[in-house]
Amino acid sequence: MPQTRILHGTRLSGHTHRVMLFLHLLDLPYEFADSPADVRRAPAFLALNPLGQIPVLQDGDVVLADSNAILVYLAKRYPAGAAWLPEDPVGAARVQRWLSQAAGEIMFGPAAARVSARFYDTGVPAGLSQALAARVLGLMEGELAARDWLAAPTPTIADVACYSYVAHAPEGGIALDPYPRVLAWIGRVQALPGFVAMPAE
Repeated sequence: MPQTRILHGTRLSGHTHRVMLFLHLLDLPYEFADSPADVRRAPAFLALNPLGQIPVLQDGDVVLADSNAILVYLAKRYPAGAAWLPEDPVGAARVQRWLSQAAGEIMFGPAAARVSARFYDTGVPAGLSQALAARVLGLMEGELAARDWLAAPTPTIADVACYSYVAHAPEGGIALDPYPRVLAWIGRVQALPGFVAMPAE
């Protein structure tokens, strides 16, 4: 009997979308459990993640929180014919670099700007989020001059982790037009078999 796979999150969360996108890219079936703020304060959810944060993935008996950790788990457990997480030291380090960018400059840059513009005040000053966005988008633009994907010649979880908030950066007032290679990379991610978009509204 196949094990139950449940993704807890919200559809407008870029952190949730990272995991949702990767599940689709791996062609892994799952159930979606909508988990707005009131659900995340309930004892049942806090038993899954005491921090009350999304996403959370239940994969049979395995329960994992943190979107990047979930990406690593899925890439290691469910290989799908592509090197989503390279085994060699340099390749693995390149992927980890972009996972750190996703949790750092992207989180406090494009992601914070989007959340502040659409949902609530994140406490990150607008000038700081704009500066961080410019820094990370400039870094991406430079890296993408050498290859089509962020960390390797083929797509990796680095691309999955960075896509959602970068693609939706304009919702936070961050223009992508100055970064033509980033725009081309967004198009390549969206052309991957199994791609699923995060809603714009």
